[in-house]
Amino acid sequence: MDTGEPKAKAAKVCRACGDDVGAREDGSPFVACAECGFPVCRPCYEYERSDGTQCCPQCNTRYKRHKGCPRVEGDEEDGDMDDLEDEFQVKSPKKPHEPVPFDVYSENGEQPPQKWRPGGPAMSSFGGSVAGKELEAEREMEGSMEWKERIDKWKTKQEKRGKLNRDNSDDDDDDKNDDEYMLRLAEARQPLWRKLPVPSSQINPYRIVIVLRLVVLCFFLRFRIMTPANDAIPLWLVSVICELWFALSWILDQLPKWSPVTRETYLDRLALRYDREGEPSRLSPIDFFVSTVDPLKEPPIITANTVLSILAVDYPVDRNSCYVSDDGASMLCFDTLSETAEFARRWVPFCKKFAIEPRAPEFYFSQKIDYLKDKVQPTFVKERRAMKREYEEFKVRINGLVAKAEKKPEEGWVMQDGTPWPGNNTRDHPGMIQVYLGSQGALDVEGHELPRLVYVSREKRPGHNHHKKAGAMNALVRVSAVLTNAPFILNLDCDHYVNNSKAVREAMCFLMDPQLGKKLCYVQFPQRFDGIDLHDRYANRNVVST
Repeated sequence: MDTGEPKAKAAKVCRACGDDVGAREDGSPFVACAECGFPVCRPCYEYERSDGTQCCPQCNTRYKRHKGCPRVEGDEEDGDMDDLEDEFQVKSPKKPHEPVPFDVYSENGEQPPQKWRPGGPAMSSFGGSVAGKELEAEREMEGSMEWKERIDKWKTKQEKRGKLNRDNSDDDDDDKNDDEYMLRLAEARQPLWRKLPVPSSQINPYRIVIVLRLVVLCFFLRFRIMTPANDAIPLWLVSVICELWFALSWILDQLPKWSPVTRETYLDRLALRYDREGEPSRLSPIDFFVSTVDPLKEPPIITANTVLSILAVDYPVDRNSCYVSDDGASMLCFDTLSETAEFARRWVPFCKKFAIEPRAPEFYFSQKIDYLKDKVQPTFVKERRAMKREYEEFKVRINGLVAKAEKKPEEGWVMQDGTPWPGNNTRDHPGMIQVYLGSQGALDVEGHELPRLVYVSREKRPGHNHHKKAGAMNALVRVSAVLTNAPFILNLDCDHYVNNSKAVREAMCFLMDPQLGKKLCYVQFPQRFDGIDLHDRYANRNVVST
């Protein structure tokens, strides 16, 4: 079995704190995990054993105790006196202390960040004696000297990478900038999400109700089984089987509610790790899929609002693409997207400039709230009025297209260049693809690039099973694989607009997590519905269980 020694020799840098892995007393490289050889330095190894999960971050194998390391619960017993002396740190004071690393990554997100310390407090062999004080002073001096050497080494590395500001002549400012950079670096290494415990005052009453219902259900089933209907045994047996099935389905439904999970994301850490200011974004690209069939049954203005909310999300424009599937091959949908792309040139910069929420104009302008709250820009009121007027003009143009589409010409639809519309026969037409925006398309009114917007109508031929919406999604996957080939897809209906512009970033906190992202392929957001009856007993937004 490979013990991981060659891997440890090749990787000299600790994957937890970025320092050198170091060597053992015999000069060989330090190998924390003998199974996979994952490069971890001795301070990170000791910290993980004492305060962490005691397992290797890569293979999850429990760390074995190395000679000279403190014991933890679960270690095998051995009676080596030299090892005991090393464990209790009875060593020559000439060996310098190693600093504690920034932090050790924890998957559950509950590990607090750790700061650098220039060597732990020195242990005095004789408390209060002169020799003990001299030994302690000598160790503190050695620790500070080592800390200075490590800082100088770090500055040298940064000078080579061009990250250290050499123009700043004030040493105090340099130290402050170094500390801020190291703190930001430590923050970026923290988990991107964490689990939040549900308060017992909220969940325990609901658990009591579940237990009471379960007891009543058991008594009821016992009564039904013990009292058969002798005159109609087959009907009694069928009813009992159905009741047992419903009882089992209810129990399965209560299992996730017994111990609900709430998660919190850290968008600032995501930005520090993958989207730093002044550097190219390393966030994963994402493709939005919007599907529609009949624009006369699914209002085009609703589809336009969904597309506008997607184009205005808080995400890098070169990593955001929107694909609209028109399974009805309607010229009305085609013209609607043309008008939407033109209006997006003004709507998207307005949303990003004033942090508008939600970013679907129909629902933003219909909100009965104080829209001036938290707005400090003096031009906001003027620009909002102008944008509302432009949106009303946009709605009038869309309504005009709808009125025109209700009267189909006998010879079929004709495009602006005079050629017949390829989708006049909705069941027999070729495939159509039109790219409106993107790197090769029009810019917004401020000269910035807009996300890519693509119209897709798949080919249809009589006698073939097109599998309705599933087939439309397959067509979008094939088209997006050629144009953008993003690793993540968000599928929306034409009436599902994005009511939180940072929703994509929150999903990336899970999908791009260094440890969880390898095991995760699906993130589900809850849906909220507009226009519902607030007094309806069942269709409301009352929170029953978090």
